[in-house]
Amino acid sequence: MGTVGIAYVVRPLGAVIMGPLADRLGRRFVLMLTLFMMGGATFSIGLLPTYQQVGLLAPALLVLCRVIQGLSASGEQASAISVSLEHSDEQHRGLTTSWTLHGTQAGTLLATGIFIPLTTFLTDEQLYSWGWRIPFWISAVVVVLAYLIRRHLEEPPSFEARRKEVVALSPLTQTLRFHWKAVLRVTACALINTINIFISVWAISFATNGYQLDRSTLLWVPVLANLLALFAIPAAGRLSDRFGRKKVFITGALGSAVFVYPYLYSITQENWIGIFVGGIMMSGAMYSAANAVWPSFYSEMFPVRVRATGLALGTQIGFALSGGFVPVIATLLSGQQQTGWLLPALFATVVCVIVAGAAMTAKETHAATLAEIDEMHTTPQERAALEVSK
Repeated sequence: MGTVGIAYVVRPLGAVIMGPLADRLGRRFVLMLTLFMMGGATFSIGLLPTYQQVGLLAPALLVLCRVIQGLSASGEQASAISVSLEHSDEQHRGLTTSWTLHGTQAGTLLATGIFIPLTTFLTDEQLYSWGWRIPFWISAVVVVLAYLIRRHLEEPPSFEARRKEVVALSPLTQTLRFHWKAVLRVTACALINTINIFISVWAISFATNGYQLDRSTLLWVPVLANLLALFAIPAAGRLSDRFGRKKVFITGALGSAVFVYPYLYSITQENWIGIFVGGIMMSGAMYSAANAVWPSFYSEMFPVRVRATGLALGTQIGFALSGGFVPVIATLLSGQQQTGWLLPALFATVVCVIVAGAAMTAKETHAATLAEIDEMHTTPQERAALEVSK
């Protein structure tokens, strides 16, 4: 749980570094940088020596790789979402930006799916000695494909126009001085990641350690949930373009809280039908609705000149809180034997209510143009400060 959490804990630091870089030097620059950071760290995990070979250096190197992954993820998401939003036509920003999360779901699907044949056809001795390295080596293929695509990426015209303005105030200074409320709102909304951590990390440990359920069968729950998400995410993104970001996002957040109960209860009853239905509905349907909308919802809370910085700060602090602490909190709430389900479910409900409440305080922006959004989020004080700093 610690190696999972450490990558989330360092994400706010990555946001402070990568977000301003994307707003200063360009979205493409950061996307190329994070690609090789993430790819290099992931491939290197497959090369790490074991504890028997080098002692404590082995977990230390693993933590280092996870730190690099966390730092790169901070800039990756914010830059990818910003460039997608700013290249999109005005009527389909929700749909266009949802594809960035579509890629995340597809990546999660591949990562989880590749472990199923390994856990099925390899013995435990083979899996723990060398089999676990295979998926990390295969990640090199993804890096090569991503490089071939990203090298042709162009910066959005709206960003290029803003970058030509010479302003002394750094993107980080502007964000913290004039847009800190939006950063706090995004941080609270980003706690919806708790649902993702529940199904992809903690629930697997809860079911296998607390109730000795078969891990290979259980892994099919997030796989099937991600398969549904491949369809649910673009559908929810399109719905947000028609009916508004807030409605779809809040529905997804509160719906996730509803389905966490049958999912966890079914685990305690070893009810596989309930486990699959509850897990798929919670993650594949409800969480995917919120997950699809947040790229456009959050990024439209900031003007173009600080979009990557504000988006990176808000999301990565929220992800750090959820990814870094949720597995630990849920494990403690489930008891020493990891058999209690109600307290973890109530914890997830409280988080989802906080998320929905924070979303309600945001402005609805789906019908506004990006130029109007820039004006909407620029106060007279900020405009005056920018003029003085030119």
